Amino acid sequence: MPTITVDGRRLEVPEGSTLLQALDELGLLMNGVDVPHYCWHPKLSVDGSCRLCQVEIEGVPKLQIACDTPVADGMVVHTTSERVQRAREGVMELLLVNHPLDCPICDQAGECKLQDYAVDYGLDHARTREPRRPGRKRVELGPTIVFDEERCILCRRCVRFCREVPETGELVVENRGDRSRITTFPGTPLDNPYSMNVADVCPVGALTTRDFRFKVRVWDLDEVPGLCTGCSKGCNVHVGVARGAVQRYTPRRNDQVNETWICDEGRLSYREIGAPDRITRPAVRDAEGRMQPVSIARAIERAAERIRAAVLREGPAVVAALASPHATNEDLTELRRLLDGIGTATSGAAVVEGEPDGLLLQAERAGNARGARDLGFGDPGLVFEKIRGGGVRVLLVMGRDLLAEPFLGGTDPLASLDAVILLDTHRSALEQVADVVIPGRMLAEKGGSMTNHAGLVQRVPAALEPAFDAHAEGAVLARLRAALELVLPARSEGAA
Repeated sequence: MPTITVDGRRLEVPEGSTLLQALDELGLLMNGVDVPHYCWHPKLSVDGSCRLCQVEIEGVPKLQIACDTPVADGMVVHTTSERVQRAREGVMELLLVNHPLDCPICDQAGECKLQDYAVDYGLDHARTREPRRPGRKRVELGPTIVFDEERCILCRRCVRFCREVPETGELVVENRGDRSRITTFPGTPLDNPYSMNVADVCPVGALTTRDFRFKVRVWDLDEVPGLCTGCSKGCNVHVGVARGAVQRYTPRRNDQVNETWICDEGRLSYREIGAPDRITRPAVRDAEGRMQPVSIARAIERAAERIRAAVLREGPAVVAALASPHATNEDLTELRRLLDGIGTATSGAAVVEGEPDGLLLQAERAGNARGARDLGFGDPGLVFEKIRGGGVRVLLVMGRDLLAEPFLGGTDPLASLDAVILLDTHRSALEQVADVVIPGRMLAEKGGSMTNHAGLVQRVPAALEPAFDAHAEGAVLARLRAALELVLPARSEGAA
């Protein structure tokens, strides 16, 4: 590997890489070696248009842009010399010539690289007297993105993203010189399944998502590491929390999983956390067939009564469980312990499938389908067969995926069961046949580990507490197991 010297530090770098690429792969870019940049992005092609990443290389008479300069063995680079500082000031002054002075009202304030670099590398004051060039305001480029032209610095990241990642190419630069501007092809709106990523790659406030625009100031957000659970890819996200609620998902870089992208469907899945159809209270069915709110302790007690009665009457084989492929490995481990304690092997996990897109979105529309299989919750066909044949009297259900057409397709097959014990996050038709309903938590509310389609186990912390009394499914199942062991310790051990 070539050895270069950057600001007196000797570094071994990958052969064939550029300076910025090498520093990024070493984890030093803007983290020990500050080379500011706008147009360069680690997952896009080199553009070399902003000129902010200029550095001084010994033996080369002119400053070079680090984004497009290949490394060479013995290269000596200076990133903080006086020549470099003057060049950065000049570039920043040109970029700000027509930029509006609206940081206080700009939606990007607080996470704007133009704002940050103007403070760190720019001049203290502007020398221009001419009025700033006006630009178009609030241009709807498509259903998800709003464009404020006067803030654009023409780094062209958005154009390259659309060409290179979804390969849809809706965005272009029209005209030349100081009349250049970002726009869409005539009659072609920015409308692809990854369109909202252009707001992430935009280093200024020119491109914003309609979903988050003027919603919350970014400095009021707590950004917590999280995972998107919309499919089995396990894309890494930042969970933005403010005012006791999740306000947005943004992609978190993980080169093994999603690089720096996320699909629009996954990005907007955060809305499910605060959806109005969340199950917020435990309930049990009374003698008249009505669901009555109860405490979590009473709901667990009722569930234990139903399981105990079935086991004593007909044996443990009449108890079955359907695990949720959206639950964490920790939740599923507790379910496995409960079923092993009861002595039943009738279990599975219903995994809804859709069309993959060849980029990130996987066919399995569940974040932990692989984890469920690894813990023994495989094809649910046997469970459904036994339900229809009368071999199941008590069904413990996590989630509602069994209602999908490839599986039960409805609640009719469950109507004849002695009891359905439901642990879920959102309301569904299962409540019509459930004897016990216990609210659960979503991943952002409990944290834990999930296994993606490739077998990679990823762990994230909880980002917030739910606004109502709910417990992680694993905690509920552990309490249910304890209640059953207290009531039937000998029978549970013997059946196992």
